[in-house]
Amino acid sequence: MIVEDEPLAAEVIQDYIEQIPHLELVSTCKDAIFALQSLQQEVIDVIFLDIHLPKLRGLDFIKTLKNPPAIILTTAYHQYALEGFDLDVVDYLLKPIEFTRFLKAINKLDKLKGTDQASSHTLPHHDQNDDNQSAYRFFKVNKKNVKVLLDDILYIESLKEYVRIYTSHQTIITKFQLGEIQAYLNWSNLIRVHRSYLVARDKIDVFDASQIEIKGNFIPIGRSYKELVMKELSS
Repeated sequence: MIVEDEPLAAEVIQDYIEQIPHLELVSTCKDAIFALQSLQQEVIDVIFLDIHLPKLRGLDFIKTLKNPPAIILTTAYHQYALEGFDLDVVDYLLKPIEFTRFLKAINKLDKLKGTDQASSHTLPHHDQNDDNQSAYRFFKVNKKNVKVLLDDILYIESLKEYVRIYTSHQTIITKFQLGEIQAYLNWSNLIRVHRSYLVARDKIDVFDASQIEIKGNFIPIGRSYKELVMKELSS
């Protein structure tokens, strides 16, 4: 649920939600009173809640809830952060909200939910020994959700507002910037080798100081990434 009285701010959050396959927007409310009514009618797992709302302030709204769902605060004012965390909110997003920051909040949410359904599509953390053979993500492609196993990913190419994901079985194009998808996947096997490329470390067949070869495909190593890439691949 989005509880936000500014239409533009609500649109931004809605757009971000639509880019995360395991999130589904159930309702958008302009104030806390409508939100209370909606909570009585719908099952809500997380609320994106603005602090400055008409009729009832966002933080006061939280105090009225006996068993509140997970709450991520959205506001242009940083001074309410401490009060918000005292109310056990998951995260505190300052407007204007960038997509990469939004993803961090969702990662926090997924970790808190543990084995709940909302985290069933999240990637394993490093303390699970990076066993990614069955880990997967769904990506939106032409209004469909396409399943991609992490272990199948070879490399990812930037297309500015989109990325092309190359796997062992298919190639898909989905709406992400390269930095955003790296944060979204949060996978230690994926390394940045160029401003336009991410590669799966364990899929590299050959590399030198200027390029990487994966299944006959050559990926350049960017000059500014060279030192880090050599260190990563030599360790």
